[in-house]
Amino acid sequence: MRREGTIVRYTAEELDEMMRRGEDKTDVDALRAMTDEQVEASIDLEDEGSPDWSTLSAELPGASESITILYDSEVLEWFRAKGSGYKTLMNEVLRSYVEEQSKKTA
Repeated sequence: MRREGTIVRYTAEELDEMMRRGEDKTDVDALRAMTDEQVEASIDLEDEGSPDWSTLSAELPGASESITILYDSEVLEWFRAKGSGYKTLMNEVLRSYVEEQSKKTA
């Protein structure tokens, strides 16, 4: 198990072992028996929120490039407080900004 903030990641082997011990809480057979419409109807959009399909991207990311860059200390502290993966988060925020600006000039 690996924890990143509130996200917990398990390997396939760990999940298999948890299921073998009966620790999973998903009724997989019931889920598989549901139609797509039933699954959609079971989602509590008020609690879960609606998906934002406008941010969906099927593109593979381009190659990364290593550079030296200076940030305001407050900005860096804020991202670092988000935990491991903060550099990836910074890149995602910048990518989102670039995409929005590109739409305005297109």
